[in-house]
Amino acid sequence: MIYEINEKQQRIKYIRVLEKFFTRTVSLLKLDNFDKDLFIQRTIKNYEEFTKTKEIDLYSDYYTDLKDYINRTMFYVNEHSKTFEEERANLLKDANLLQKEKNRSSYKKDKHKNQSFNDGY
Repeated sequence: MIYEINEKQQRIKYIRVLEKFFTRTVSLLKLDNFDKDLFIQRTIKNYEEFTKTKEIDLYSDYYTDLKDYINRTMFYVNEHSKTFEEERANLLKDANLLQKEKNRSSYKKDKHKNQSFNDGY
């Protein structure tokens, strides 16, 4: 029997692969004893895993930015300077902005919502 993967399942799988690539890349970049060659080697390996999954259209700003981050990372891996310090700083900055974007959409409770209400009476 051949089972066809549902569109939702493909979407979830693709999102998980995106997130996995992102977390692995960021953890390598944040290491104290950063090794450029190790980073390049593992990033290429992670990218091969990423390319094995079927690409799905993502409409969320976070996921499109995540896809752009992966493309930027691969550009830096292919076209890099000798020290890789500037590229590393740019990738860490972009990763930080991506994490802020992800956390921005989380729910935050208004602490003083009764004080902010003013109906004009």
